[in-house]
Amino acid sequence: MQVAGGFAFAAAIALLAYRARTLDASGAVAAVAVGTAIFATLGWAGAAVLLSFFVPASALTRLPHRATQPVGDHDERRTAAQVSANGAVAALCALGAAAISPAFAAGFAGAFAAAAADTWGTEIGVRFGGSPVSILSFRRIARGRSGGVTAAGTVATVVGALVVAATASALHLAAFSSVAIGGVAGALVDSVLGATLQSARWCENCRCECETKRHGCGALTTLRRGVSWVENDAVNVAATLAGAAVALALRSP
Repeated sequence: MQVAGGFAFAAAIALLAYRARTLDASGAVAAVAVGTAIFATLGWAGAAVLLSFFVPASALTRLPHRATQPVGDHDERRTAAQVSANGAVAALCALGAAAISPAFAAGFAGAFAAAAADTWGTEIGVRFGGSPVSILSFRRIARGRSGGVTAAGTVATVVGALVVAATASALHLAAFSSVAIGGVAGALVDSVLGATLQSARWCENCRCECETKRHGCGALTTLRRGVSWVENDAVNVAATLAGAAVALALRSP
């Protein structure tokens, strides 16, 4: 019954997100799979933690961009790959909490705290932050470039992690501090990987940098730096895995 209820709940949320154009069709299917696994294992508490990431993240991506900001190279709707990159580690931890040890609930919350921290930091930083600097060299870099940080984005990163941590703590899934620290740590891993290994590509047609093999204009891009297969989704998986690992390591006995 809980699996059936989880499927119905996840399908309803995914349908609303699809109609709101925050998920595409493949993303909606992936969201149903992730949501069902979480609800079936952690019930309403797990669903609340999921929503504490998903609802604010969806709202932030719909905020208007600056008039001077270049057009991005991706659709704002999340695909199956993006949903999985942000939610697969959390879903696996939820299954681990049910099948192995309740301690994995901390990893579940830490993974979503990392996803929330990264999303809040990126969306707020790009829209409302000043000139970004590299997280490694502290030199100014182009707005929207991976590995860049701003003061506004950094504050938003912490707030995003705190929102998920507060939800998990209020529902007695995990300790507030372990989830919050895990979330910030995961976002830090995301930024460092973005500045080092993540692939950055060049669209000759638009004369701009992007992160995908095919730019939004339809043109194929060329690799400028980083590792070709380390794209944004791979970095997001690493970030959520780091968030889960740190929260699990710091959990209360």
